Amino acid sequence: MIRCPECSAEIDVDEDEVEEGEILSCPECESELEVSQIHPVHLNVISEDLDDEDEEDEEEEIAENGDVPEEEEEDEEEEDEE
Repeated sequence: MIRCPECSAEIDVDEDEVEEGEILSCPECESELEVSQIHPVHLNVISEDLDDEDEEDEEEEIAENGDVPEEEEEDEEEEDEE
């Protein structure tokens, strides 16, 4: 019996037929789960917000290096002219 690491629901899968790297879906919480190990079967939750994390990292890089996005530069120039 395999249990979802997110919600502990039983996942109806034959442990002898899963392969490492296979993606399963939890019927209860609908999390995507990757088989990270077989014998015994171990599942890892695949994070659904990976795209969001990438976007946040890009925004942090801009802020850390002090570059001002072009849109903000144009606004500042217009204010200086007034």
